Amino acid sequence: MEKADKKADILDAAERLFTELGYEGTSTRQIAKESGANMSMINYYFGSKEGVFMEIMSQRIFGFNDQLLSISQDKLSNMEKLLKVVENYATRILCNPGLHKMMHRELTLSQRPEMFLKVKNSMANNLIVIEKIIEAGIDEGSFRPVDVRMLIATVMGTISNVAISPAKITYGTTLDINNEEDKAVITERLINHLKDLLTMYLTPNNDK
Repeated sequence: MEKADKKADILDAAERLFTELGYEGTSTRQIAKESGANMSMINYYFGSKEGVFMEIMSQRIFGFNDQLLSISQDKLSNMEKLLKVVENYATRILCNPGLHKMMHRELTLSQRPEMFLKVKNSMANNLIVIEKIIEAGIDEGSFRPVDVRMLIATVMGTISNVAISPAKITYGTTLDINNEEDKAVITERLINHLKDLLTMYLTPNNDK
């Protein structure tokens, strides 16, 4: 149990440092100091700083994949499934926008090809689950025919944009995404907007 706790301490400390300083700005020595572990323990569990980073990303991405698979198997309508997915995804991203910003930067720069491919492939698996929900709705006639991948890009892009550049929606207000109460307000606004968008866009026009 103590070893498991120490491993978790290392991951928690690394996530805080990666969020604050970025991947390049964080060293294994800093992670060791922040977590109260030693260098040999980090090397034993993760092998390197990249190993620590990949463990954090894997927990985030595979954790969401488990959620997605659970939602996709629920006895819900396809619209209910899709809206639930969007709510969960937006909540997960905005709970730690700094980490998402750092992760987005890593994917954009592609400076570490092996790490980039692992993260990209894991994210692609999640998108496939969402794609199948939308396609199932189209096939049964509850969704109108749309460009599925462009729709997913629109939704994911909106969530990412709010996380990375919150000032685009908070300017002229006192809202601050770094404040927990304000973050909850912003998250609710985002979720409600996306639910309205998807409902209006995907619902067939039966008047024709």
